[in-house]
Formats: sequence, C-alpha cells, structure tokens
Amino acid sequence: MKIDYLLSSIEHQNLVIPEFQREYVWNLDQAKQLMDSLCQGYPVGSLLVWKTDNPPELKNINTLPEKIGTLTVLLDGQQRLTTLYMLINGQVPRYYSEEDIHYDPRHLYVNINELEFQYYQQMKMKGDSFWWRVVDCFNQSKKINIIQIAQERADNDGVDPMELAQKLSDNLSKIRGIRQIDIPEQNVPMSANLDKAIDIFDRVNSQGTKLTDAELALTHIVAKWPVARREFKSKLKEYTARGLDFGLDFMTRALTTTVTNRALFETIHTRNREELENGWRKLKKILDYLLTILPQNAFINSTNDLSTTNALIPIVVYLSRINEKFPDDKTIRNGINWLYQALLWSRYTGQTDQRLEADVQLIVRETEPWDALRTLIVEQRGRIKLKESDLVGRGIQHPIHRVTFILAKAHGAVDWKNGTFLGSTAGQNLALQNHHIFPQSYLYNNGWDSNNYLHKQTVNEIANRVQLTAQTTKELSNTAPEEYFHQVEENFPGALSAQFVPTDPILWKVEKYKEFLGERRRIISQKLNDYLDSLIKEPAVTHRRPISELINLGESYVLEFKSTLQWNVVTGQQCKKLHLASLKTIAAFLNSQGGTLVIGVEDDGKIFGLSRDLNLTHNSKDSFERHLVSLISNYMGTPTAPYYRIRFEEVDSEAVCVIEVERSPEPIFLKIQNRKEFCIRAGNTTRTLDSEETVKYVETNWRE
Repeated sequence: MKIDYLLSSIEHQNLVIPEFQREYVWNLDQAKQLMDSLCQGYPVGSLLVWKTDNPPELKNINTLPEKIGTLTVLLDGQQRLTTLYMLINGQVPRYYSEEDIHYDPRHLYVNINELEFQYYQQMKMKGDSFWWRVVDCFNQSKKINIIQIAQERADNDGVDPMELAQKLSDNLSKIRGIRQIDIPEQNVPMSANLDKAIDIFDRVNSQGTKLTDAELALTHIVAKWPVARREFKSKLKEYTARGLDFGLDFMTRALTTTVTNRALFETIHTRNREELENGWRKLKKILDYLLTILPQNAFINSTNDLSTTNALIPIVVYLSRINEKFPDDKTIRNGINWLYQALLWSRYTGQTDQRLEADVQLIVRETEPWDALRTLIVEQRGRIKLKESDLVGRGIQHPIHRVTFILAKAHGAVDWKNGTFLGSTAGQNLALQNHHIFPQSYLYNNGWDSNNYLHKQTVNEIANRVQLTAQTTKELSNTAPEEYFHQVEENFPGALSAQFVPTDPILWKVEKYKEFLGERRRIISQKLNDYLDSLIKEPAVTHRRPISELINLGESYVLEFKSTLQWNVVTGQQCKKLHLASLKTIAAFLNSQGGTLVIGVEDDGKIFGLSRDLNLTHNSKDSFERHLVSLISNYMGTPTAPYYRIRFEEVDSEAVCVIEVERSPEPIFLKIQNRKEFCIRAGNTTRTLDSEETVKYVETNWRE
C-alpha cells in the first residue's frame, strides 16, 4: 500500500488507531533513520491491519466514522505512519494532539546535494542553500528553486551548474518519491475477535520494537475498558499540575496492584471491565488522599523528591486493603518511615518486579507489615542506619541527597536570601536548584584540581550541596560561605542548622573545607537517623522522668531541644527573633499530642545551658520564666496557661529550662505581627501548615 494512500486514509479516518495502542514513543533518531532508509530504498517493515465491522475504542475518536461495512484498524506500524504523517504533511495526525508528541521530528533537515538527514544545527546549516526542512520538501507551496541554487553554488564551488541542477532535481524527486513507496501489509483475519487481534498484536511487537510489560498491560486494560488510557491521562494532567509527575507506567502498576494484589503487570491481563473500573475508583481515592498526606506528613511536595515512584506502590496496596486511609497517626508515621528507608536504600533500583512482588505479598499477608518490610531492606542492604561514610564522594544523583532535602524541609528549611519556606516554592525565580555551599570555582582556585576525579567528587558531594531558590543560587554562585553566612543567620535564625550546615565559623573557611565536609556528614547522618527513629519510637514523657534520661532519649514526636531562647550562638549576640522557634514548638505540642521542650540543650543532646539567656534577664530564673510566660501569652493568648508547666533543672552543672505541654482542647494559633500561623508536630520536627492544610487538620482533630 503506497505511503501517500496510507496518509490520506489516516486523514479521512479510513485507517484508524485503536485506543489500546501505546503513545507516540519514537525518538528523533528513529525518525531520521526511517527517512534515510526510505530514501535509500531500504525495507522498513510491514503494517499489520485488521478489517472489522466491530472495531474497538479508537484513539481520540469519540464517535466512529460513518462508514459502510468494515473499518481498517492499524494494529502495528503507527509509529512509522505517525512519523511520516508529520514529516510529509507537516501536522500531527488527528488521533494525537501536539502535547502528545514529546519528540517532534518536524525540525529534521535534508541536504539535497548529499541526501544527508540531520536535525537543525545553526553552525552547519544557516545560510547553506543545500539544507532544507524535510517538511518543506513535501510542501508544494514552498518553492525550492533548483536552478537558482545550482547557479549560485556552481559560481562559488566551480562546478557545472547544469550537472548540479540535475543532481539536485534527482535528489529532490527521490525525497518526494517517498510518497509513492509501497509498504507491505499483513492482515488479521476478519473473523478474529478483539482478544485474538491483541494476541496477534503482542506477537508482532515481540519481534520488533518490543512493548514494555507496562505497555502490554495497558493494552490489555484498554481492550477491556476502552477509556482507561484517557482516564489515566486526565488524572495524570491533574497531578502534574500539583507537582507529581507519575506517568502511565506508574498508573498501570498502581491499578494492577489495586485490582489483583500483585505487582506483576501480567496479572492484570485477564481482569474484566467491572474489576478494572472498580479498581480505578478506589485508586483515585487513594492517590487523592496521598496527595494530602505526602506534603503534610512526609514533606514530599513533588516527584522530584522521589528517586522512584515505585516506592509508593506498596503504600497504595496497603491503603487499598484498609479502606483507603491510614487508620491513625502511628500508622502514618510507620508508613512514612518505611517510605524514607525504601528511598534511602534504593529498594527498587534493581530487580524491581521481584522486590515489589515480595513487598506486596507481605502486605497482603500482614495486617501491620511495616517492621517486616523494614526487615526486607535490612536483608537486602545489611542495615538501615546511615553512616557518615555513606556520604563520602556521593553526588546529588544518589538517593541520600533527595532524602536529605526532605529532612531539611521537615526542619523548616528556608531560602537564605528571602526566607521562603522551601517546601512551598513556585514560579521561575522560586524554583529550587542545587547550590554549592563552597562554590566550585572558589574551591578550584584554592587548591582543588578540576582535572582530578577524586577532587571533583569531593567538590560536588552531597555534603557541599543544599537546595535554594533559583534567584538565590544565582546571586550566591561565586560567594564564599564566610562572606555571607553571618548575615544569613542574622536575618533568618536557624536557617543554616535547618539545612545541617555547621555553625562554627572556623569551618566556613576554605582551608577547613575537609573538616566542614566531615562535620556536615556527621550532622546529616545523625539527624536523619534520629528523625527516622522518632517516627516509630515515641517515649512516654512525664514530669517524673529525670531530665537527664529525657535528653538521652533524643528528640522525638513529643520531645524537642533548643540551645537557647534568644541568644544567637553564631553571632554571639541577643536575637529576639530566635524566641519564635521555641514558641512554635510549644504551639505545635498544644496542637498535637503534647510534649516536652527543653531549652539549653543542643539538637544532638549536648548541654549548652541557660547562662547566656539568663544574662539577658539579670541572671534570674524567675525573670526568665516571667519573660517566657509573657511571650506565650502575647503570641498564643492567656487561655493556654493551664496546658503548660515550666521548671528548671541542673544537668552537668548547667541550668536548663523544661516546658511540659499538654494537648489543647482547641486549636492554638501563633499571632505574629499581622498574621497567624498554625503549627503541628511532624516526626521530631515542628511544621507550619498553610491555610488549606490548617482547615483540614482542624476539621480532622477538633471535629465536634
């Protein structure tokens, strides 16, 4: 069948594409090779068509064409014909939209003198009259003046203009003659039903460009439930707008596990339409629910925070088996702990199908699967405790980097120039980028060798990287940390610590770069381990427990340490802004399950003492307590008074302040200047919710 006739048949919907076919997936090189092969007269394979009077759902056609008799359905060859349609007609065929074409071949050029095909390269093609867009070669309204080109080139190149003109004309005719090339056609018997046609389609594809298991599974799903692909793509578009780019493969896997309680794609092939539609209704509820849980409780705001979306599949299965929602806060924290561990230790980097199948089957068997799932990670990786050495030489492509940034968001990380919370950035200037704390150029100008592989690893490792907004990254691109870190800490107290940057100014000097990396690796590994532990270990806290025992337990959901109330340990001066950190923790305890705040203890449990704070209140603990009570009253109101108690204790000859907080019977808002903030506990950190999250949290936790 001639290509010209095939393309006309597509235009007039005499040749149609079934909905179960995959998207246009050819890359640019495949399109170029197709044109080159046709121009050289090489075979390009055959088409597989099915003439039927009972066609399946058609791709992007809501109503069937009004044809008498049979309809010709293209089962194999749509990648080739779609490419030819775009290159010859210059348009996307009606069964696709422009946004469906991720690799658009229409900027393919051809040299009409050499018959060489290449995509546009300005240095090579600009001003060269031999190079033309392939689309323009087929466009009759686009005049290619062979005689003029030959005359100009002959004058410049010293060749015979008539000979050159004849060569160019022959080559152009050869290109345009592609329209008249016959592509062989194979036919599925008219007697075949849809299942038989798909079986033949599978066999043909297994011999050519093989469909992935996910694509084959989606083919079978669409055959039973024709609008499935459209449903998936509509929901994917909604999720992408919210920062979660899941993709068709993920949706297919998620539906497979929801319907079959298995992770292997092949298990969905035999399910009927009713099962698929019921599973989809359930899956949509689960994913919509996860879109609330992930940002609010796990600090996962987009799929950029995930090294693989496969890590969400076991959680989808768990939720599908327990009424689509986590039953309580403890289970949420267990699920999030496992998710972090699966990401951190690359649970699904290799042997994905087998490991997902093992995890899914465990969830199906166990009512509380989280400990057993963590055990499988230990069996795979040997441990689930991060060590400082795990960060040595690791670049930002390693999963530790993403999990470290999630942890930074859990600690309230803000931009170092504008103070924007990094978990809620949007827009071009606020888009997040990886920033070198010690700039590359600065290090390479101070003894580090850009040509030395080990040096490059050390310069670019995770311990020298943070995420900041694009504008700030640009402004700080070549600035040494010792030049601006003091200002960061002054403007946004705690901003350095929130991204686990050592606060000892000595380590900010370039000659101490190795020591800086060592200390930051230590902080990251310790904070990450502590945070993961806090999600699943909640110590019972009462005022009877000696404070030294509390400190040894480490920070958790109900226990928080602060070095000072209002003394900046970096600048060595009073900083009144600092008291907000303690007040937010108290508010978070009031809005969560209560807890204990200890002032005078560093994050790692080292005793810092109250001496600097007490110097600001005439060395009087009573004055310190009155000042703290006044702050709580001013920022949260006097009705909070019955729900907290303040006392002082001595630890290692240093005074510390202990504030024990009970859960409030009503939501507590912090009044900060002209705005209100609502804080809760998330793991071993305090988090400020936005207005939408606050409404949902209040409705859930103080429902009448």
